[in-house]
Amino acid sequence: MKKTPRLTKEEKVKAKQEKAAAKKENSSGTTPRWVQVRLLPIFVRVIIVVVLAAGCLLLGLMVGYGVIGDGNPQDALKKETWTHIMDIVTKDTE
Repeated sequence: MKKTPRLTKEEKVKAKQEKAAAKKENSSGTTPRWVQVRLLPIFVRVIIVVVLAAGCLLLGLMVGYGVIGDGNPQDALKKETWTHIMDIVTKDTE
């Protein structure tokens, strides 16, 4: 195993300055080192999230009404079911 020679304080300072100068040269060049390219624009991502959220909501309604509530899962999507539920909820307020 080779031992690296110890650097003096002045040599360390000089090495840091050279490293900083090299870094400054790389950052001021016209060619960027790395550019991020988005495969999907942000508005497409937002649309995907909204569609997935709506799908999860519908799936949850169907599982909750059909499996847990012992009803027909497709009945959870009917308007008559929701008007009946709203009538039950708002019955005492009339």
